Amino acid sequence: MDPTNPVIQLCAQGMQAEVEGRGSDAADLFRQAWDKAGDDYEACIAAHYLARHQSTPEDILRWNQECLDRADRVGDERVRGFYPSLHLNLARAHQDLGASGKAREHYLSAAECIGDAAEGPYRDGIRFAVADGLRTRPSEADPLAELLDRLCARAALTTLGLLLPPYLGDLGTGEDRTRLLTALHMVHAGRTLPEGEQALLQDAIARRSLAG
Repeated sequence: MDPTNPVIQLCAQGMQAEVEGRGSDAADLFRQAWDKAGDDYEACIAAHYLARHQSTPEDILRWNQECLDRADRVGDERVRGFYPSLHLNLARAHQDLGASGKAREHYLSAAECIGDAAEGPYRDGIRFAVADGLRTRPSEADPLAELLDRLCARAALTTLGLLLPPYLGDLGTGEDRTRLLTALHMVHAGRTLPEGEQALLQDAIARRSLAG
């Protein structure tokens, strides 16, 4: 983004106001950015921030849809990296309104283009949120979920550091399944867990191996 662009400057000021807890000032700055937008690219950016300051789920959905529509009109490399976040925001907006089918559509769209998001914590945060939205809640107890609960309870940070990233970032692809299974096998081979946790780990490996 061009830091000298007046619309982007207003959005940056709005973000700073958010950090400082000045929500009303932030909303006003984002509205100024929207009013000042001279093309679809600028309108897309302003709409993204305006969506965060709406008071009803319907208006949140409206502004997130406006943001996506404007990005589609731009249609070039400037907005390519926006799409994972745009679809995630729309998924959440639909979910808040009880439209689970539409929410899933956008979660899947976000998963498909996750590689276009900037690498690092930004992409990781989107990936984890999308994976959570797509994650199928098991009808029966999940040994891996129970194991993670136990590890968190006793602050087993090293083991959690191996298991949580592939678990939280699992978008359901074959590559993600392999990454998670590899992490599970590494912990299993280390034999550092108490007997009960080692048994849960073995069950989790067996279940995910069969699922493949």
